[in-house]
Amino acid sequence: MQGNVACAEGALAAGCRFFGGYPITPSTEIAETMARRLPKAGGVFISMEDELGSIAAVIGAAWTGARAMTATSGPGFSLMMENIGYAAMTETPCVIVNIQRGGPSTGQPTRAAQGDMLQCRFGSHGDYSTIALSPSSVQEMFDLTVKAFNLADRFRVPTFLMADEIIGHMRERMIIPDEVEIAGRPPLPEGRLPFEAGEDGIPGFAPFGSGRAIHVTGLTHDERGYPDTTDPEAHERLVRRLVAKVESARREIADYEVVNPDAQVVFVTYGAPSRTVQQVIHDHPDEGIGHLR
Repeated sequence: MQGNVACAEGALAAGCRFFGGYPITPSTEIAETMARRLPKAGGVFISMEDELGSIAAVIGAAWTGARAMTATSGPGFSLMMENIGYAAMTETPCVIVNIQRGGPSTGQPTRAAQGDMLQCRFGSHGDYSTIALSPSSVQEMFDLTVKAFNLADRFRVPTFLMADEIIGHMRERMIIPDEVEIAGRPPLPEGRLPFEAGEDGIPGFAPFGSGRAIHVTGLTHDERGYPDTTDPEAHERLVRRLVAKVESARREIADYEVVNPDAQVVFVTYGAPSRTVQQVIHDHPDEGIGHLR
């Protein structure tokens, strides 16, 4: 199976029921697969006018309670940045897949790159934290897509699958399990305000139509969700929570593999280059080479 198709299959298995996107190389196969498969699963696929509209539609769908996703590459990822910041500020759980290609600008549409990782972390203005996963195989394209949805719901944060063109277009044998673990969104407890966090710093989620009064804004807001832009303490309190809810759970979120931890030379990789290092270690087992990915 191709990596991009495995990503789409992982999204479907994870319960994704909304995809809003705009075709762009080298991610297009994800949208093509979702266009064929999602309506048959009772979901909605919509091809938007551009990437700005795509991420906006995903945010709106997520607030109705749907698991929602989009997929793009470099130039489209750049166009999404303002609304990614909005998703972080409004604590909207959604998944953004970036099949990375060479840049800047139009760059190299059919070549692999990994230059968007810092953009993923710091691309929108202001202070916030997000979660990014980086697959190194077709199997991981499936598995980490499922994990991305679970993390997005658990932490109420936009979550990224940061693959590259090599992994997206690679074809490998893989296993699609009969069932996958799906962690639902923690509900908003009765009597608690919409953005009133629990001990873990994460508010429960009440979608539109749930019967709860929900006000959502990208402005600095209080626990009711209403703007509070003039109080510096309110802004600091909100932003610190947006960062801490992710940073304080690093050990829970982080997923990594270490090979030969006592080696004198250690390669640190993610994505396609991990496969090269794995092959080198296999071919030269006595050379004292380590690997962290």
